[in-house]
Amino acid sequence: MKTQEHTLKVTVYDSVKELAPADNNLVQEAKKSLGSSYSPYSNFKVGAAALLEDGRIITGSNQENSSFGVTICAERVLLSVYSQLTPKSNIKTIAITYQGNLGKDDTPVSPCGICRQSLSEVENIQKTPIRVIMCGQTGKVWNIASANGLLPLAFDNSFLLDS
Repeated sequence: MKTQEHTLKVTVYDSVKELAPADNNLVQEAKKSLGSSYSPYSNFKVGAAALLEDGRIITGSNQENSSFGVTICAERVLLSVYSQLTPKSNIKTIAITYQGNLGKDDTPVSPCGICRQSLSEVENIQKTPIRVIMCGQTGKVWNIASANGLLPLAFDNSFLLDS
């Protein structure tokens, strides 16, 4: 028997003010995208912004539905926009933020499992890491070097494609 250990390294900032200007700007774009969130059921708005290699920024926000299974998270909305508008420019960094219905939005929010899988797939396709910045409206900011770090032992296309 052999034991493996998988760890995630997270850089923690006390606030967005400690971020590099480009990262702070990306967080601000994610916060702006909260305005297009359609979240009448949960009142939990999520916004995401991605910085592309060519310098462009694209955004997405969560879109709820009365049939809850149809709801689409902000990260997957963003990835859908990306695949349609800018598939030739890799994603360098994604910032994710939220505005909650409980008045407590000072803790970073992490992508759900489906979004982790989706981010991992895009990172594997583009063959370069996607850095992930996670934050609330105030408070600490989490930064990880690779989206794949959020989903150790991920299912990927190596199980489906003959290499």
